[in-house]
Amino acid sequence: MRIAFLGLGHMGLPMAVNLVRAGFDVTGFDVVPAAVDAARAASIPVAASGSDAAAGCDVVITMFPSGRHVIDAYRGAGDDPGLLAVAAPGALFLDCSTIAVDEARAAHELAVSASMRSLDAPVSGGVVGAENGTLAFMVGGAESDFEDALPILEAMGRRVVHCGEAGLGQAAKVCNNMILGVTQIAVAEAFVLGERLGLSHQALFDVASNASGQCWALTTNCPVPGPVPTSPANREYQPGFAGALMAKDLGLAAQALELTGVDARMGRLAGEIYTAFASGPGAGQDFSGIITTIRDDSPE
Repeated sequence: MRIAFLGLGHMGLPMAVNLVRAGFDVTGFDVVPAAVDAARAASIPVAASGSDAAAGCDVVITMFPSGRHVIDAYRGAGDDPGLLAVAAPGALFLDCSTIAVDEARAAHELAVSASMRSLDAPVSGGVVGAENGTLAFMVGGAESDFEDALPILEAMGRRVVHCGEAGLGQAAKVCNNMILGVTQIAVAEAFVLGERLGLSHQALFDVASNASGQCWALTTNCPVPGPVPTSPANREYQPGFAGALMAKDLGLAAQALELTGVDARMGRLAGEIYTAFASGPGAGQDFSGIITTIRDDSPE
């Protein structure tokens, strides 16, 4: 089985490395020269273009910033024939990007129209999960295609869930990250309130982590240094999962909310808060760094 892996950034490169470690034949590509250099340093063969990497491949994995990048890569333009035109007949296209549900379905239709197979398989777990092979995959598409993709996904992740038809992997991702954005803000607000009331960080953590306030944003991504030594707060909020990415994902959630008419005031407000956070230095910080904004906006 030949695999093309397109998009070798902070997430894509360790995912590709884990595929190679599992014995898969992988060829990579990225438009960023530094990413290409890092891939070569990690012993990942790199092609001259995305289409060159995908030529004759049985599986094409994409890890791109947006749905427009995915669709454009599938179609091609100008001298670029596009990924769908060069992959092996009946190849499986596996998109691990986080994109809008309607874009995922549009990419799926393009693949099906070209007699290819397609799954949307966004991930959760961040860079650490990508490096350790412990990502969670939320997968949308046909059951038979999911079964074929399972050995590939299990080489990169610990938990793989088939969520239903095309687009529903992205639907699960947008719902999950809306929960995450809201809870990370709530945890940060609680710690700032605790500070003002004279409560130590450790005391609040010891209570909430063993009570009804327990959540991932507290027990793994704790926004204050100390209680969880591996959280980004202990390394000056280096991501992790950057504020710009959370703002993007909550923007996708807002699109879905408008499409469905769901009255989700907390999700929309979280999106507004993270959009403001990502308009400044927060773009490159871990999204748990939102606690600094809450402190700054809370007069003594």
